[in-house]
Amino acid sequence: MKKSILALTCFLFIININAQTEPLTTVIPDTPDSRVITTGVPFLLITPDARAAAMGDMGVATSMDPFSQQWNPSKYAFSTDQQGVGISYTPYLSKLVKDIFLGNLTYYNKLNERSAFAASLRYFSLGDIEFVQDEFSQALIQRPNEFTIDVSYALKLSEQFAMSVAMRYLRSDLKLNGFDADATAANTFGVDISGYYQSEEEAYSSFNGRTRLGFAIQNLGPKFKYTDGGVENFQPTTLRLGGGFDFILDEYNKISLTGEITKLLVPTPPITGVEREYTDENGNGEYDDGEPLGAVVDDYVIISGKDPDVTFIKGIFQSFGDAPGGFSEELQEFTWALGAEYVYQDSFAFRTGYFHESEEKGARQFFAIGAGFKFNVVKIDLSYLFSASKVQSPLENTLRFSLSFNLGAGTYSEY
Repeated sequence: MKKSILALTCFLFIININAQTEPLTTVIPDTPDSRVITTGVPFLLITPDARAAAMGDMGVATSMDPFSQQWNPSKYAFSTDQQGVGISYTPYLSKLVKDIFLGNLTYYNKLNERSAFAASLRYFSLGDIEFVQDEFSQALIQRPNEFTIDVSYALKLSEQFAMSVAMRYLRSDLKLNGFDADATAANTFGVDISGYYQSEEEAYSSFNGRTRLGFAIQNLGPKFKYTDGGVENFQPTTLRLGGGFDFILDEYNKISLTGEITKLLVPTPPITGVEREYTDENGNGEYDDGEPLGAVVDDYVIISGKDPDVTFIKGIFQSFGDAPGGFSEELQEFTWALGAEYVYQDSFAFRTGYFHESEEKGARQFFAIGAGFKFNVVKIDLSYLFSASKVQSPLENTLRFSLSFNLGAGTYSEY
């Protein structure tokens, strides 16, 4: 019995010694703690055409136009024109510089009553950047840029519903020659899947009406990086859901109301920190502010949330339940927009819209207005943005315009 008590006493003594000699550690949260989701090639999230911009950056469930390639190519299957071309220009950071812009060129062709093909080029220029290594060297001018080439095919699965698939080649050339020998232009590909429903015109008591619904999953594709040893970047994979209704008052006047929600299908940044040793001066076994910190044990510790270093497929599913703030933060990751459009005799249009993003997720909030004018086969669209957020928008007070040509009008019927 005495031997057992002695052995137990020695065991507890050894444990106590080890506990005293083992250093105490704590995790210090990183600051600042940003809740904004970031991706590679963010220019893909910039609205390229004036009509969509005027209605609050929406287009997945609006009626068909030549720029449907960027929102929902399924709408081309409902085109009454045989083919068309769209050109748009969007200045970016126009208050600071004059040579940063987003340009877009789109062509579509309705092959028959049930199917359509489209192709587009989207080009984002970051302007001329001048670098000087020292006072004796000649200035080096760099022109970083990014672009995508898209092709899509849309097919009616019924008289009122169509789906489409779009393939995208993406090149992001942001390298600075002479400054980073390992940097290269990033090349990757992406896929869009979308669907569009448009009901037949129905008679109500004092007007006719038509319902529109749409969805799109955009930029499905692998992660990419700019250097061999660099960090992999997610593409801005996006889910779009929208619906709208057309109030057809008579043969000359139509009012359309549309709503849309979007969500990035990309992992949410976790709350992270650094694990460090510390000296427990007051002996309470916990770290208190002001106590001396020692060596770094681990420079990347996830305090809350999930590890974002996953494949793009896993990242899509993880994005619905990885926010450190739980379900309430997941809801904040949805943006929403409301838009209205009045069309007179298919020759003049007035548009307005509002876009809202949570302040914790980017704080993009703005009103927009715009107009459209049609002259025979030529259509001109304009839009203007007013920021409603404390964070200034790079597109604030910017006039955007689009030019489109609709050829072969009336060749096909909508249904």
